[in-house]
Amino acid sequence: MSAERARLLDAALAAALDAGRAILEVYASGDAGTTRKPDGSPVTEADKRAEAIIERALLTAAPEVPLIAEESVAQGRVTDISGKRFWLVDPLDGTREYLARNGEFCVSIGLIEDGRPVLGVLHGPVLGLTYAGFLPDSAWRIAPDGARTPIRVRAAPKEGLTVMVSRSHRDQAKIRGYLGPLRVAAMRVMGSALKLGLVAAGEADIYPRLGPTCEWDVAGGEAILLAAGGSLARLDGKPLAYGKPRFLNPEFVARGQA
Repeated sequence: MSAERARLLDAALAAALDAGRAILEVYASGDAGTTRKPDGSPVTEADKRAEAIIERALLTAAPEVPLIAEESVAQGRVTDISGKRFWLVDPLDGTREYLARNGEFCVSIGLIEDGRPVLGVLHGPVLGLTYAGFLPDSAWRIAPDGARTPIRVRAAPKEGLTVMVSRSHRDQAKIRGYLGPLRVAAMRVMGSALKLGLVAAGEADIYPRLGPTCEWDVAGGEAILLAAGGSLARLDGKPLAYGKPRFLNPEFVARGQA
């Protein structure tokens, strides 16, 4: 199993890096080519190019594993995922950050088995942040030259927690209410699923997501976090389920050893 997951991780990582290069080409042009999806949210030319690259690469590497990708779903194209394994892909997580040109967006790829994420890649092409991992306990930060540095969540520092907060979807009062009596040393604001990579790498301690997400926003990051020794659960303590009819997630909290 580990050998198969290692092979699929290599394929997903290569796909994410190729997609990142395509995203940067569009980003550098200054013309996002933005249109609107049926739900009114923005989609750019970079989203479309990245998704095509990832879909082609993953279906070549594992033609038997179906793939669910954000932009395909938005267009009403949903693959049968009644089997036990499928990919979840967000070709450009953080489109609002992309349009704001702050660099805080990423490619997110996750592999689901039996309703849970087991492998993931997050690649932030502008910030140079890339995380990858697979269960049970293999997680890395990937350098631009491909070197892999193992990562692990950290124990909660005595001086207090570093809390990750979403840049585009934040309700400070709600977050403060959730954190309650916990000792907080710093609130760090960032867009996209890269927040989950920072918790996995021991650079932050907790990420309460008290707002809507879709499964493809979270799958890759959760797999990396779990592989690094962290946890992610709904507010009632139950794990997130994947493969739900509309792919919508309830609120959740990601943790290191906090």
